[in-house]
Amino acid sequence: MNSQLKEVLLYNPRTPLLFTAIYFWIFFGIVLAGYSIIYKKNSLRNAYLFIVSLFFYYKTSGFFVSILLVSTLVDYVIGRCIYATKVIIRKKLWLALSISINLFILVYFKYSYFFTDAFNSLFGTNYIPINYFAYMTNSLFGTHFRFEKILLPVGVSFFTFQTISYSVDVYKGLIKPVTSILDFGFFVSFFPQLVAGPIVRAAHFVPQLYKKYSLTKEQFGTAVFLILNGLIKKLFLADYIAVNLIDRVFSNPMGFTGFENLMALYGYSLQVYADFSGYTDIAIGLALLMGFHLPQNFNSPYKATSTADFWTRWHISLSTWLRDYLYIPMGGNESGSVFSYISLFIIVFFISILSGNIYVPIAILCGMCTVSFIGRLFYTFRNWIRTNMNLMITMLLGGLWHGASWNFVFWGGLNGLGIIVYKLWEKMFPKNKKRTWYKDFIGIFLTFHFITFTRIWFRSSDFNIASQMLDRIRHISFNVGVDVLIGYKWVFLTMLTGYIIHWLPTRWKKGYKNAFIHLPFLGQVVVTFIVTFFLYQIHSSDMLPFIYFAF
Repeated sequence: MNSQLKEVLLYNPRTPLLFTAIYFWIFFGIVLAGYSIIYKKNSLRNAYLFIVSLFFYYKTSGFFVSILLVSTLVDYVIGRCIYATKVIIRKKLWLALSISINLFILVYFKYSYFFTDAFNSLFGTNYIPINYFAYMTNSLFGTHFRFEKILLPVGVSFFTFQTISYSVDVYKGLIKPVTSILDFGFFVSFFPQLVAGPIVRAAHFVPQLYKKYSLTKEQFGTAVFLILNGLIKKLFLADYIAVNLIDRVFSNPMGFTGFENLMALYGYSLQVYADFSGYTDIAIGLALLMGFHLPQNFNSPYKATSTADFWTRWHISLSTWLRDYLYIPMGGNESGSVFSYISLFIIVFFISILSGNIYVPIAILCGMCTVSFIGRLFYTFRNWIRTNMNLMITMLLGGLWHGASWNFVFWGGLNGLGIIVYKLWEKMFPKNKKRTWYKDFIGIFLTFHFITFTRIWFRSSDFNIASQMLDRIRHISFNVGVDVLIGYKWVFLTMLTGYIIHWLPTRWKKGYKNAFIHLPFLGQVVVTFIVTFFLYQIHSSDMLPFIYFAF
């Protein structure tokens, strides 16, 4: 095998298949060429897309493709066992097994260092985590993957949540189990949304496995528009302001003025949105070209008029997953349940380990006892705690889903507190049903700034960096020198452009989207060529990975 062929077929961590890379589009062109031959035969089509999706994941994550295969095989078998079992307790046990295995995979790769460090600190040991999956792969197939270090598989949080949704949906009777493991493998590994979402529900996607291919002219135009829109968000907005401002400031806040820190924070709110929604725009567009519909994942989140409204617009596939598979099973806004207290125990356990201090869990326990005692004395307070406990637990677990650190715990807690305060305000001062522009403006202004403020902890590498940034912003001076404004003129202009586009009226956005969709085919080709040429002229020399690859 010559060196060029090896480069094409074998995994290279320096050249993953990113949507922003030229070689991804060569890969996608080859996939479409093969797809055009077999797309009319569903079983062959699904098997083909399963195989190319495995190749895509191998090129993106190397040996971690074996984790994907293990998860696929386990949940395929368990799904059939859940459906075939008539005894309810056995169904529950099969479901518990599926959830346990998937969560074990997630926890093993995402939190091994966290638990090992905590164990070493507690008992004075010096254990080092070893990647047993890589070790076994090397033993079985003679490969040479690193096993002395545990790396996070790209997209593990997404495909484990996806397989959990399959087992739960089969258990609830929302769908029948997939009969072919190739069909199921395709559902789990479909490459456009595999590594960063949107999280696809089994009840939404599995029925599409058996539908005939269909792509109208309007759907084709929509798909191409979404792909171009996603590339513009990623390359023009997200990457440019990240390289030229955000990454520099967040790596050393004390080396920059308070004004630069504040602008970096505003910039990060735009970057994380443009980066993540850009990825899902491309994913939805790619899937649509192949005849599959993925769920919407963003809906102009910075137009939200409240914190509650924001979480119906941001990362919709995750927030609705947490609502349907975590918040509602805990009891929703009615009251706590056994599941609520199990979840609360998990949160307290994580916080106790993070603190490394025996007094922290004691203080938490005392606080919970105090709240319980006050609740017994005052019914209204007890009822308020019950109706908001599950919400706060869900947001804290959502924070821990992003990573086991104080930053993410604090970020999740702040967002939970923001929703609770909004609900309390709504109860104390019920809104007039009549909407006015100035009420919406105030709501959008306050919500945007609150969400942006919480991003200090989401983006900072540790609590110390977040504290430094807060300190610089707190002592901000707006007597900014001309040299600072000139030095960042293109960054600020890019940020301003991004926010203006985001806050454009929805009807305007639909207008230019429909204008592109209804262009003649040649016109669409010309626009695509111009946009693509422009983007690859201005993109940074180093391709930046999508932010949510880290989760």
